[in-house]
Amino acid sequence: MFGAGADRSSFGTIDHRNRFPCVIKTRRKRPMNWDRIEENWKEFKGKAIAQWGKLTDDEVDRVDGRRTELAGLIQQKYGKTREEAEKDIEDWLSRH
Repeated sequence: MFGAGADRSSFGTIDHRNRFPCVIKTRRKRPMNWDRIEENWKEFKGKAIAQWGKLTDDEVDRVDGRRTELAGLIQQKYGKTREEAEKDIEDWLSRH
């Protein structure tokens, strides 16, 4: 079924209960789309403050769902590079 060197990870798991095994797709939790966060910023504002405690309520209000603004604040408050701030945001998104 899988040729030499084939990537099995994209096939999911194999169901061996049947005489003819079939591939079962596995569900992976998809990271949240930033558009959803932007639309519901008031809901996510508290989660952002909980994640990045150095950010003030007023600063997070000014972000108003704009990812670039949030990354800039994280850079400024935590002394991170743009890439590090973006990675922090991606990690946060994957948990929400």
